[in-house]
Amino acid sequence: MSLHEMCADLYIDLIKRCLANWIYGDKEQTPFDPEKRMDGRDWPETAHTMIGMKRLDNIQYCVMDALSHDIPGDLIETGVWRGGSTILMRAILKAFNVTNRTVWVADSFEGLPPPDPVTYPQDADDRLYTFKQLAVPLEEVKANFEHYGLLDDQVRFLTGWFRDTLPTAPIKQLAVARLDGDMYESTMNGMENLYPKLAVGGYLIVDDYGFCKACQQAVHDYRERNGITDEIKTVDWTGVYWRRSR
Repeated sequence: MSLHEMCADLYIDLIKRCLANWIYGDKEQTPFDPEKRMDGRDWPETAHTMIGMKRLDNIQYCVMDALSHDIPGDLIETGVWRGGSTILMRAILKAFNVTNRTVWVADSFEGLPPPDPVTYPQDADDRLYTFKQLAVPLEEVKANFEHYGLLDDQVRFLTGWFRDTLPTAPIKQLAVARLDGDMYESTMNGMENLYPKLAVGGYLIVDDYGFCKACQQAVHDYRERNGITDEIKTVDWTGVYWRRSR
C-alpha cells in the first residue's frame, strides 16, 4: 500500500466515524449505544447519517470496487436525510483525486410523500410522511457538505419527488446507485429510472430491503419483470446490494 493509499484510507475512515457521530456519540442518547449505531438501528439526534457503520462500509466497498475496476458512471443516492451517504461518496472521490464523476443527491428535502394507494396499493398503510424528523431542508444538507469541505461542482442536487425528478435527471450513466426511499413507490421510481443507467459491473444498493416489506416487494417485482438474477447480498439487518452482471 502506498503512502497516498494509506492516507486516503485513514481520511475515509475518519469521515465515516464523523458522519455516524461515532467519535462523540449523541448527547441526547443516554447512554450512547455503539451496537445500535453500528447497525443503524437508532434515530440519532446529531449524526449526519442514520444508516450506521456497516452500511457506510458497504458504500465504501461498492464505490472503491467500481473505481478500481474502472466501471464508468456517476454515483447517486435517492433519499439522503442529512446527506451522510452522499458526503461519503464525495469524500472517496476526493481522497483518490477522481474529478470526472458526479455525486447526485436526490431528495424532496420535505420528507416522504403521502401514499398513493390507487397506483401503489403496497403503500396504502404507510405513515412515514407524518414523520417530520425525516424532512431535512436542502440548505441544511448543503451546509453539512460544506462542514466537510465537500460542497463543490461535483455534487449536484435533484430536488423534488422521485416521480418528478428521476425520469428527466441529466444522468448519463451510473457506477453506484443507492436507494433509500422506504416506500414501494419511491423504490420503484428509483429502480425504473436508474437501473437502466447502471453500468455492467456497477452496484445497486437498497437500504430499506429488510425493514420495509413494500420496498422489498418493489425490488422483487422489478427484478422479476426484467429478468434480473444477480445474487442479492446482505449488508446488515436491512441493507442489501448486488453487482450488475449484464
